[in-house]
Amino acid sequence: METVSTLAKKLWSVKKQLIIFLTPLILLPLLFGLPEKEGKCLYVVLLMAVFWCTEALPLAVTAMLPVCLFPTMGILPSKTVCPQYFLDTNFLFLSGLVMASAIEEWGLHRRIALKVLKIVGVKPAWLILGMMITTAFLSMWLSNTATTAMMLPIANAILESLFGDLATLKENCKMKGDLEAGKPQVNLHALPSEKQILSIDGPDGMEQSDGRSPEEIRSESEYQMKVWKGFMICIPYAASIGGTATLTGTAPNLVLIGQLKSYFPECDLINFGSWFAFSFPLMVLFLILAWLWISFLYGGLNSRLFVKKQDGRAHAEKKAQAVIEDDYRKLGPINFAEGAIGFFFILFAVLLFTRDPKFVTGWATFFNKGYVSDATTGVIIVSILFIFPSQKPSLSWWYDSRASNTPYVPLLSWKKAQDSVPWNIILLLGGGFAMAKGCEESGLAAWLGAYLQPIAQVPPAVAVMLITAFVACFTEFASNTATIIIFLPVIAELAMFLTINPLYFMMPATIGCSFAFMLPVSTPPNSIAFASGHLLVKDMVKTGFVMNILGILSVSLAINTWGRTMFSLDTYPDWARPVNMSSTVQSIQPFNHTR
Repeated sequence: METVSTLAKKLWSVKKQLIIFLTPLILLPLLFGLPEKEGKCLYVVLLMAVFWCTEALPLAVTAMLPVCLFPTMGILPSKTVCPQYFLDTNFLFLSGLVMASAIEEWGLHRRIALKVLKIVGVKPAWLILGMMITTAFLSMWLSNTATTAMMLPIANAILESLFGDLATLKENCKMKGDLEAGKPQVNLHALPSEKQILSIDGPDGMEQSDGRSPEEIRSESEYQMKVWKGFMICIPYAASIGGTATLTGTAPNLVLIGQLKSYFPECDLINFGSWFAFSFPLMVLFLILAWLWISFLYGGLNSRLFVKKQDGRAHAEKKAQAVIEDDYRKLGPINFAEGAIGFFFILFAVLLFTRDPKFVTGWATFFNKGYVSDATTGVIIVSILFIFPSQKPSLSWWYDSRASNTPYVPLLSWKKAQDSVPWNIILLLGGGFAMAKGCEESGLAAWLGAYLQPIAQVPPAVAVMLITAFVACFTEFASNTATIIIFLPVIAELAMFLTINPLYFMMPATIGCSFAFMLPVSTPPNSIAFASGHLLVKDMVKTGFVMNILGILSVSLAINTWGRTMFSLDTYPDWARPVNMSSTVQSIQPFNHTR
């Protein structure tokens, strides 16, 4: 038995190496049992999917495998594969990341966060709402991970002002178990921590605490612990929800754009403005539902939400409000650099929205048709950040011999941008575009789509829910970017096979793969919140399961109401006609849905 245990431990310690060695061997039958080109492409796709899901290799290294395998296996020539790694979509993503690094450099994101929290107040439910609004807004422009990492310390500081020391809270929650077990009672509430003393104003605060029974203290502590968990869990969830609202908010949105351009070159319906017009209302709807669910589950929804009560909690809330206002006051007035970054950030957003909003004529009409893209806009604005000064220029400097002659500092340095940009994600995006190109050219996606005929018997609205649910479940265990890279080509071919507007399936799937709420390993924001030590896996599973359901229902509602009108989803578009399909699909009689 000991030998078996030792062997198991040895195997577990080299599990990644075993996966790297065994997976190519296990998949070898695909090369001989399927049509030649489709089999080779499926071999590469499954190999990459296993490596991505297990992280046997770093995600970026796996993403570069098409450069090696597609040419050597005769799937695609190298000159076709390599350009996929830096399409204009990647430049749009890069410009968003550079803008985010400039915002972080000058602390504008912290000023925005504290200002919102000042406005919403500190009653638990309203404060959870304020946290979620702030996190969602910031994650529209910053990475979800960076937003979560910034918001969690702010939340902890406020919670400690509201409820005191976390360790003392946990001890108070155990009081009932200690009494039932016959252990001697420790009068913890009579020995409050310094933070607990500060959380109650006035000399009668201690008397009020001393007058409570152990059961009352335990009950109040359990309520406070629930609220604490609600704060910790709402931040990563809001970051994931907020990232869906803009094209640059999360990588899967850009994967959709890249694969649309590959599969349907004539489709120009999705750009920054049109995506925002569709997904921002969806984000707001889902954010409200998520707030109601989290507040209900973790004790924030009660009569105190609208009725003022003068009790111990009210005193603690005043203290927490003072902490927020003090932190905001310490930031001082907006300096020149913050104002400049704010201006360029607004200009960045406005120019992206108005380039080609579809419902009105955009400014792109002043240039040759098809020449200016969202990437052009993004790169123009972020390039200015490397030139524009961070200190207010002064003409008197030229005439003042005593003024300092040190070189001026721009708003952003290349070193800062280089350190802040996650280059591995850009390679991951490129690997996804290369994989999609291979699936398209080899006919693999069409071959797989033809095997999904049973979905043809399901009403389209139900099919949307099934696809979104499947992607949302799969992304709980794999990177959301890797998930959408793997499934989007198949979903596109399925839509063409059923003669349904491809956007009707592809957009919900793209948004759904950001709905990874149930496990700590599902997304980096979940991992950061779980690492704080305040959450248990069962907390995330219980909360996240309902969050997934709410997300799937919200996406289905959006795509079947305003999405249907915005993108004419009732009709099969000309840009998706058989001329764009691979030969495999052309040989199959389309399934006509009456919708």
